[in-house]
Amino acid sequence: MNILILSAGTRNKIVGAFKKELAGEGSVIATDCSDAAPALYAADRAYIVPRITEPGYIDRILEICKKEKADAVFSLIDPELSLIAKERERFEEVGTKVIVSSYELCETCLDKYSMYRLLKSKGIATIDTYLTKEDFFEAKNQGEARYPVFVKPRYGSASLNISTADSDAAVENLMGQIPDLMIQEKMTGDEYGCDVYVDLISGKCTGIFLKKKIRMRAGETDKSVSVHDEEVMSMAASFAEQCGFRGMIDIDLFLQDGVWYLSEVNPRFGGGYPHAYACGVNFPAMLIKNLKGQENDPCACDYEDGIYMMKYNEIMIVREKDLIR
Repeated sequence: MNILILSAGTRNKIVGAFKKELAGEGSVIATDCSDAAPALYAADRAYIVPRITEPGYIDRILEICKKEKADAVFSLIDPELSLIAKERERFEEVGTKVIVSSYELCETCLDKYSMYRLLKSKGIATIDTYLTKEDFFEAKNQGEARYPVFVKPRYGSASLNISTADSDAAVENLMGQIPDLMIQEKMTGDEYGCDVYVDLISGKCTGIFLKKKIRMRAGETDKSVSVHDEEVMSMAASFAEQCGFRGMIDIDLFLQDGVWYLSEVNPRFGGGYPHAYACGVNFPAMLIKNLKGQENDPCACDYEDGIYMMKYNEIMIVREKDLIR
């Protein structure tokens, strides 16, 4: 069984986890647009590919799928999820299963305002979000909103271009700087992350892991501690199943004044997933089992509380002659 990981970047731990779970029964192939992406060198085989926005990108990935006889493919970055979901049939024609939720769900997750509307429609507590400054000012004047707030991109990831505003003048100034900005309540409670696996066959949640975030860096969890909370884990699993997500998803949450707020969903491996894997919540094994045509057992959340993850810097040294070209 061969698995292709797109836009592998620095996600060496994900590559390593799949190599371990395949245990010699297949290969892990990785791609990236840069020959300085460390995860390429952790894979069994690797390819340098064009940027996802360049013409012919999907054609190149399909060539790799055919050459490597890839059984499955998934991406580790948000902008590529909709792209491969949209081309699902072309991948299936060459015998490769795309491991991602539907195109519609990927688009909803990428659009933070659409996700806000979806959560509201399901009666799930979420962060108050305003698409225009006029909507925000009206809510503020009616006592339904207050400062401080975040001014952030409607579409985006990695916490880029997010600013804090604490006055009308700041909102006016920030909202005119770049297109497609929105205004969102600034939460002051504790931040959590929930890794969820939805079985590709049964559509049921078969793996879930909750962590309290201690520190964030560049939009990813840098330090965290494993916890359990039956209420929010049940809510996250039910939400994922009802919406029709498939495979691995990453959910961001806040606990404020005793209320759980679901803020964002990323239908891919989250940056903090290695914490879950180290605690025994094994999504790669679940995915491999699904690819063999077998359903996973009912939801697995049997892990120990109080296990801390602390990321730290590593380096990789590669001679120029050994760079992947």
